[in-house]
Amino acid sequence: MPFIVFEGLDGSGKSTLMQSLSQELKSQNLPVTTTREPGGTPLGEQIRNLLLKNGKDAPTAWTELFLYEACRRQNVDHVIRPSLEKGHWVLCDRFWASTSAFQSGGRNLDEDKVLQINQWATDGLNPDLWVYMDLPLEEAQKRWENRTSFHPLDRFEMEKLSFHEKVRDYYNKMTKSQKYGPWLVLNATQSTETLVRELIQELKKRAWL
Repeated sequence: MPFIVFEGLDGSGKSTLMQSLSQELKSQNLPVTTTREPGGTPLGEQIRNLLLKNGKDAPTAWTELFLYEACRRQNVDHVIRPSLEKGHWVLCDRFWASTSAFQSGGRNLDEDKVLQINQWATDGLNPDLWVYMDLPLEEAQKRWENRTSFHPLDRFEMEKLSFHEKVRDYYNKMTKSQKYGPWLVLNATQSTETLVRELIQELKKRAWL
């Protein structure tokens, strides 16, 4: 069964789209497992709290990278690969492309080293499809501001706009490469209904539905 990963800037709607696809698959009586990064396992959720919380004792760029990779390997070993082996569709909110975008693009860590560590952490497991929610930075910022009334910004959302510009530029570069699997780029300013329809059309074109 397919392994599909949803990527994009915070606020792009990737989580909402993933859950909408999960509901559609379940309505067709297809087995589906959803997970997220960072997180996905009890240990991973603890690491997530370390990575996203604000405070003086923030991890350095390289420490941040290895925390993500440890969380990822736990998710691959305990959730993603076992679910695929059972014949489930697996939908993941972020995977190693996020690490390349945020740590290589945003933090300026060595691109080749990050890619190599990504592949080690996943044991060479790559998605059958990356779904990238392309959202202009200005719109992303508006969405972050709208969320602050009920959800405080995390450590990454509080980064300077120049950081997020570099992250978005890196995502755009990755979507033009098929090296680690195909990409579906969606205009994230569209309605959820339109995005779900476009995604379903892509899955039917690939004969997965």
